[in-house]
Order: sequence, then C-alpha cells, then structure tokens
Amino acid sequence: MPHRMPDETAPVTLDRRDGPYGEVALRRRGPAHDPTFEIIANGCFLMDTSDGRSERLLVRAALGELDGRAAPAVLIGGLGAGFSLAEAAAEPRWGRIAVVEREQAILDWHRTGPLGALSGAALCDPRTELVRADLVGYVHDAPRAYDALCLDIDNGPGWTVTDGNASLYSPAGLAACRERLTPGGVLAVWSAQPSAEFETSLRNAGFCRVRTEEIRVVRGVPDVVHFAARPA
Repeated sequence: MPHRMPDETAPVTLDRRDGPYGEVALRRRGPAHDPTFEIIANGCFLMDTSDGRSERLLVRAALGELDGRAAPAVLIGGLGAGFSLAEAAAEPRWGRIAVVEREQAILDWHRTGPLGALSGAALCDPRTELVRADLVGYVHDAPRAYDALCLDIDNGPGWTVTDGNASLYSPAGLAACRERLTPGGVLAVWSAQPSAEFETSLRNAGFCRVRTEEIRVVRGVPDVVHFAARPA
C-alpha cells in the first residue's frame, strides 16, 4: 500500500492554553521551511504571520501623524505576531516603546518560542518594555502618558476577542485613551473592517483629525487603521 504524503497545508496546533480570558492557541500552517503561524483566541482567528503590512502601518503612520517631537513614546496594545513591535524597534526616532500583552502564552511564544524569529531583535532593544496587563485596565491606570497609542487587541471595535474588550471602545474607554495621550498625541486602532460609527465615537470622545486608512491584503477585504488625535 502506498504511503500517504503529509498534508503540509493542514494546521498543526503547537500550543494551547486555558487562561483567565479563555483559550489561546498557536498553530503552524504550511511547509516546515516556510511556515505561517496563527494565533487563535477562543476559537476565533486573531492574526497570523503571513502579511504584517497593516500591523506595521499602525505604528509607522502613527509616527507620521505626530508633530516631529523628539523621541516620542509609543504604547502598543497587544504583542500579537510581533509586527508592530518590530516596526517600532526598527525606527530610531521612537523613544520609549511599551507593549501591553495580557496573555502569558503569547509572551512565551515570543521569548522562547517560534515567534521570536519576528520579534527577537526588538525584544532585546533597550527601549522596549513588555508589560503583562489587560490593556482595558492599563489605559485607565498607567502611570505615564504616551505620544502614540497603537491598539491591536481585537478584530475591530465591533468584533472583540472577549466581551470585556468592548469597554475600550465605549465613551469611557475612549476618554481614557485620550487622557493617556500627550497633547497632540495620536491614537491608532487596527480593524478588520471600516466603521463610520467608530469614527463618530472618536469625535464624540473629544478626538480631532479622525480618519481611516485602508490597507489591501492578500485575501479578502482590506484591513483598516483608524487614526485620531488628542487636541494640542
């Protein structure tokens, strides 16, 4: 009987953990010499390593929205696949780079697991600080202000990973984000789809220069990044 060749397109679960916010899993897809890694939260696809253009734009465009201030501080909400952190660390103009991640598993996958190939150099950057915390609470209680908040913890304001994240996009949550910014600072929020309602919420929360930028992806509808600024 001939041997069946392994299906290299089928996902392989490398790690699965239960935490305080539900289940999080890391999967590998594709050939061993060129794998794609996927992060799954509570059975919902969150992100993968196939195309990090929109995650990089999240940070790159936020810097471009600032007013040329020296060594601005950036808070990245969600370590994820590490693209946003890698983009920030590759840019010498950033000063302090803080990354807030609530899932210990994701931190481990970067520190000692396969995702370290994307973020290893950035994690060693002396400007980088990893904070294990729930971003929703952190924006209310963080001891410092930032020049940019780059948030990528959900599939968008209307498609949250956990129910508790919805409060981040509420009037109180957006007000906390605004207060966490320095005057003229920028909020950038990644989303899987545009939302005119969220743009209205940003304006109602006291932000100015509200806009949405689309980023084309390999498959499906474009990703978007919502931008808004705290008045100077």
